[in-house]
Amino acid sequence: MKRAQKGITLVGFIMVLAVVGVFAYMGMKVVPMYLEFFAVKDAANGVAKESGITEMDASKVEDLFFRRLDVSYADSVKRDNVKVVRKDAGYVMTIEYEVRKPLIANLDVVGRFDLTQEIKRGGGD
Repeated sequence: MKRAQKGITLVGFIMVLAVVGVFAYMGMKVVPMYLEFFAVKDAANGVAKESGITEMDASKVEDLFFRRLDVSYADSVKRDNVKVVRKDAGYVMTIEYEVRKPLIANLDVVGRFDLTQEIKRGGGD
């Protein structure tokens, strides 16, 4: 009486490992981009909650934002990517930037991020 084999073959196992490896490699490129975006978001929220922020000049608001970013080691956001505009009794800070990381050969992973933070009297959203 012959018994049927159960389980995965070596070739099947190698293919599964290859697929898992590719997704893990892509995750190693994409996850830091999103962690940096969350640091940018936290910095913008922190600036919005600063006391007396609405009485400050727009350039001072921008400086406070970049000081918070320096602590988070977020390097992708440049001064050209941030706009602080007076609106009513507060400000609207708009942050738009793009991160490009090489993936394999001539393929890149591109993340385009934008965030709008309202800065109102009394702090935050």
